[in-house]
Amino acid sequence: MAHNNWDASLYDGKHSFVTEYGNDIVELLNAQSNELILDIGSGSGELTAKINNLALNAIGIDASANMVNQAKLRFPEITFYQHNAEEPFPFEDKFDAIFSNAALHWMLNPKPVIANIAQALKSDGRFVFEMGGKGNIATIIQAIEFAAQQVGITELPIYNYFPSIGEYASLLEQHGLNVVYAVTFKRPTLLQGEDGLRNWIRMFRNSIIKDLDQEQAEDFFRHAEAFAANKLYVNQQWVADYVRLRMVAIKS
Repeated sequence: MAHNNWDASLYDGKHSFVTEYGNDIVELLNAQSNELILDIGSGSGELTAKINNLALNAIGIDASANMVNQAKLRFPEITFYQHNAEEPFPFEDKFDAIFSNAALHWMLNPKPVIANIAQALKSDGRFVFEMGGKGNIATIIQAIEFAAQQVGITELPIYNYFPSIGEYASLLEQHGLNVVYAVTFKRPTLLQGEDGLRNWIRMFRNSIIKDLDQEQAEDFFRHAEAFAANKLYVNQQWVADYVRLRMVAIKS
């Protein structure tokens, strides 16, 4: 798992679009009363709560202790676990459905994640998810790489896994999950305020800047903004170049 030290307040305060866009996936899930549903990468719990309102029996897991604690405070009626989805799930009961929004691309080893999902689903159970797809945040990544070079950072970790439809569908089918719906699409996403790109980096790439002093961090942000502005600064607003992959698969 690439990143699990989340700032839950920054996530909710400046990046609520993650949850807002997830509402479409909740509709696609079409949860039914009394279904047992697992939310992988449940974050601060908003979408888990919406699913629970429909199914009455939702459980959330997230690798981040900060996020799980936030979720437990906000939705004490729902069970949340701190758990890395690359590790075997700690559940005996099988799930009617498994849901995930904007989380799977943080899991750099997709095969064990998909194997765990297939193992946890009932026969004919459904896996409904959205994640970053091939080409997601390409300009932001390039801007960060450029800025890192300018301040003397020579190596950056791999943060995300952004597959194509064909790549991920193949992995699902190898584990007995038959794809019944798949789409990839561009979704330019507004980042709040003049510091929108900086806040995105603080939220999702904080490990790059956490050891820089104030002057180095300012240089880093300035170089990143200069590189990205031509493509991502539109009408005095930062717009992230998101590409999404949305799929539904059924366990055979």
